[in-house]
Amino acid sequence: MKSHTKQITDEKVGSIKSLRGLMVEIEVTGERPEFKELLVVEGHTDVFLEVSFFKPNTVVCINLNNTPGLQCGQVVYRSHTKVTIPVGPKTLGRVFNALGQPLDKGPEINENRRVISEPTGTKSYRKTQKLELLETGLKVIDFLTPFVKGRKIGIVGGAGVGKTVLTMELIHNVTRSEKSLSIYCGVGERIREGNELYQTLKETDVLKNTVMFFGQMDSTPAIRSMVGAAAATAAEYFRDAEGRDILFFVDNIYRHIQALTEISTNLGLIPSEGGYSATVFSELRRLQDRLSSTDKGSITSVQAVYIPADDLSDPAVQAISQQLDSVLVLSRAVAETGVRPAVDLLKTTSSLLTPQIVGERHYQLATKVQAIMQKYDSLKNIIAIVGESELSPADRSDYQNAKKLVQFFTQDFSVAERFNGRPGEYFTIKQTLDGIEEILEGKVTEEEEA
Repeated sequence: MKSHTKQITDEKVGSIKSLRGLMVEIEVTGERPEFKELLVVEGHTDVFLEVSFFKPNTVVCINLNNTPGLQCGQVVYRSHTKVTIPVGPKTLGRVFNALGQPLDKGPEINENRRVISEPTGTKSYRKTQKLELLETGLKVIDFLTPFVKGRKIGIVGGAGVGKTVLTMELIHNVTRSEKSLSIYCGVGERIREGNELYQTLKETDVLKNTVMFFGQMDSTPAIRSMVGAAAATAAEYFRDAEGRDILFFVDNIYRHIQALTEISTNLGLIPSEGGYSATVFSELRRLQDRLSSTDKGSITSVQAVYIPADDLSDPAVQAISQQLDSVLVLSRAVAETGVRPAVDLLKTTSSLLTPQIVGERHYQLATKVQAIMQKYDSLKNIIAIVGESELSPADRSDYQNAKKLVQFFTQDFSVAERFNGRPGEYFTIKQTLDGIEEILEGKVTEEEEA
């Protein structure tokens, strides 16, 4: 953390009186530091302790990098600095950790740095006469969870159902414009996936308009919990200082909550419902509030959400979903049938799927599709007992149309082309609506669909 070392002072706070995991308790005999201030241990200038909360005559800190070598009795000093990251044009095409240190072997940027724990701007949405639809080229997203500038969409699913690949495809498709500026925030995911995304963006020339922040699974929970705030700080700068419209991608927002809970356990705090920290959901809300649009620019976010044990009722998943405008649910049952993306068409919801936003034709088609898929779900149990031939002609027609719709939403991804050899597909919203209309009107035969 070289960029923070220049402001170390001789103002003594006290000495370390206890250590447990990431938690460091300091007995205050000198100056009381500020909340979130970085403290320096005598003889260990590479170790930085962030002030978490206060007790009587005691400061409780977090050892951000869990650096070894600390012991009771060591003297601690103030630095009068907090964790900062670089912002601005020089960060484009670069990869950083939550502390603003480069992860791409590039030079460190020490100028134009901002404190990550202090939000900027206002939380009011930009006033527009009409919401702007962004085309993703992905049929199921454009149809069921319209991508609207300044709003939030969640890709929800358990392990191994395709959240990261779908997020990568969205980045590939939506950031193709030269005007697009993207912030990518990787929280608690595999290092391999982060490297693959970096290489993909580099090969497709998207990286030059992207800033990436990583706090992956090998990082401490402190770093993983801070990377979201670091990425939000970068987005706020481009939104407020340069008036840009930002595409903000998070993979995976559930890992942010998980990291906060791990820290809470380290600090010895009593958990609440589901074993989560009592303050974790208010921390989540603060982060989500930062990803808002102002009268200067917009932040449109896509957030992958891991579902522990495939349980959609998990308190953390519910808390995240409440902050989102659209929720695209990926299903393990659908994935096992070979359909990609493995979207559960019935559980997927969006508050933006209204005639005022998508138009009357799109809305009416979506309503019909949802009704047919609901009927398809109920007919599957009947068919399992008596067979499809026993259905009425109307039910049989709806059942066949539903199967065609499921197949229609299957799509090859550009980011997977080098693995499966199949070129990626991009569909305009008009092509998607036309295709669905043809299925519902019976113009697509089973042979044509195949």
